Amino acid sequence: MKRRITENLDIDTDRLEWLCHDCGHSLGPASANYKEGCLVADRDPREVWRPLIEEKYNYSYDPEWTRLVEFYCPGCGALIEVDVLPPGHPIPHDIELDLDKLAERSGVESDGAESEEAGE
Repeated sequence: MKRRITENLDIDTDRLEWLCHDCGHSLGPASANYKEGCLVADRDPREVWRPLIEEKYNYSYDPEWTRLVEFYCPGCGALIEVDVLPPGHPIPHDIELDLDKLAERSGVESDGAESEEAGE
């Protein structure tokens, strides 16, 4: 069974893996960070938020203090997530689900086998 977690991210509760919402491409096991299964673009924030004026203080993010990290589905290229991070900061593991409880609610054991209650 597929459940939507974010706008562009689903979880398959039968196989316990992350999926792209648009194309269904697997992004890896649900026990790991889904971002590990994505294509990554590390961007200068000035590419997205261009300076409004040509001055020292120009209302744009300073790339020495901020970077944009974009995560894309390798199957269809859909944008899954964007993190705004300081340079050198590790990629955050921002979604961690209780997989045992999720499997229990879906009638599937954590190892992928159907529970006895679901089979009755």
